[in-house]
Amino acid sequence: MNRRSLLAAPAALALATLPRGLAAQEKPTLAFVVNVSADFWTIARRGIEKANREHPDYNMEMIVPGQASAAEQRRIVDALLARKVAGIAISAINPGNSTDMLNRAAEQCVLFTTDSDAPKSNRVVYIGTDNVAAGREAGAQMKRALPNGGKAMLFVGTMDADNARERVQGIREALNGSQIQIVDIRTDESDIARAKRNVEDTLARYSDINLLVGLWAYNTPQIYQAVKAAGAESKVKIVGFDEDALTLRGVADGTILSTVVQQPFEFGYQSMVGMIKVLKGDRSFIPENKQIIIPTRIIDSSNVKEFQAQMRELLRGA
Repeated sequence: MNRRSLLAAPAALALATLPRGLAAQEKPTLAFVVNVSADFWTIARRGIEKANREHPDYNMEMIVPGQASAAEQRRIVDALLARKVAGIAISAINPGNSTDMLNRAAEQCVLFTTDSDAPKSNRVVYIGTDNVAAGREAGAQMKRALPNGGKAMLFVGTMDADNARERVQGIREALNGSQIQIVDIRTDESDIARAKRNVEDTLARYSDINLLVGLWAYNTPQIYQAVKAAGAESKVKIVGFDEDALTLRGVADGTILSTVVQQPFEFGYQSMVGMIKVLKGDRSFIPENKQIIIPTRIIDSSNVKEFQAQMRELLRGA
């Protein structure tokens, strides 16, 4: 599995940021707009493909921004609205500064959020992880890694995203009263090369660092590679998020203690099926709080082999 696999979509599922041909407009179009190019979203694409097989009377697209920025997402959404799509599910990069754009979309089509919520917008529902709870899970794994306390560094794309802030909130809640100190949170603006440099810099500058924590799907693989390159496996513990192949390899070989995995397949599948229900006038599945929470799992040495096999099956042909 690699980044290019995310861009190799079958005919039933287009990955594009430009308007499609007139033939595509013969059916209602549902778009799934992600926040960054990452293998995490390949799994969501599988869920969208399943929904499209069940509902062939719709066009379903996953759209990957060429640049991981709120401005690029606004451009994408504007293009989708110009095409008069029927629905948009989006992982908003900076929801606090995107409310006007999201509300404009909500006026013209069915709007869902996924992965990272925008609760102040007029979105119909959020489908994804309870990121505060996921942060608490990560905090529990941090305490498992450092039962006697120590110093930790967190890594994430941007703290502008709700899922990043909420995960950090959950981690701090879990660490309250412990002897684990969060030295800093290093951001990389979804630049993978910069993400790795952040880890390398941390290892060089902080000789007393004990734990590195990756909060987004691509962060943990960069931590893993930097730690391996530095020969620091015996010195530094790692806790991560999501199920990147390198992350799972690190769990399997003992370099990574554990990873908190989400269910992006369900993000894609339930977003598409849910938007179709709303378009047909059915909102009975939407909870009062307008959040459909998909539970997380902890993957560690006890279950990583089985989970890797499940991922290989899910991603076969990706």
